[in-house]
Amino acid sequence: MSSRRDEIAQNLAEVHEKIAASAKKAERDFDEITLITVTKTFPLSDVKILHELGVTDFGENRDSEGAAKAIAIPARWHFQGQIQSNKLKSICSWSNVIHSLDSMKHLAAILKVITHPLEIFIQVNLDLATNRGGAAASDLNELADAILKSPKLSLSGLMAVAPLGPPPEASFAQLALIYQAFKASYPMSKSLSAGMSSDYEMAIAYGATHLRIGSSILGSRNSFR
Repeated sequence: MSSRRDEIAQNLAEVHEKIAASAKKAERDFDEITLITVTKTFPLSDVKILHELGVTDFGENRDSEGAAKAIAIPARWHFQGQIQSNKLKSICSWSNVIHSLDSMKHLAAILKVITHPLEIFIQVNLDLATNRGGAAASDLNELADAILKSPKLSLSGLMAVAPLGPPPEASFAQLALIYQAFKASYPMSKSLSAGMSSDYEMAIAYGATHLRIGSSILGSRNSFR
């Protein structure tokens, strides 16, 4: 039986190959795509293996997990879960990038506790579901303008999660149009965070620059809780 390291290394190599193939098909440069390995619910030992294999970007959805892992593993840490106001002080202490800003309330809270420069993605809600994080497309400019006023924040771009139900291709096409309009007003926002294990190849075709991939690299989460 192969070791856990061998399993992760093989999966990581396969994901890199698929990213490269998808980028080539879309006539894009592989180097413009950032792979964020999502380690939520997986043990620190897996994060150490990934770090030894050269992974530099890690994603977490939960503050408690991210804080503990970021202390142990020096890397670029991305928070991508729905924001809770009472967790923001901690999130801002360990993360380098926040992917899920979606309200002026949370932005005001970040500005009160920020201690080091942070890169910010504004999360856009593609179907306006009330149980899903994300701002309406009509609210993006207000958030972007407020982010740009802070010397400690930089506006990376937009983030979205393809809604369950509709074909993901339609969601990514919608997101690409929203991002195109947004980038015309905010040319400094050069990044689009979209695509997970089930749909990242399609997300690349629609311009994603940051992919948030977990199970395709680390396997089923239920096995490692």
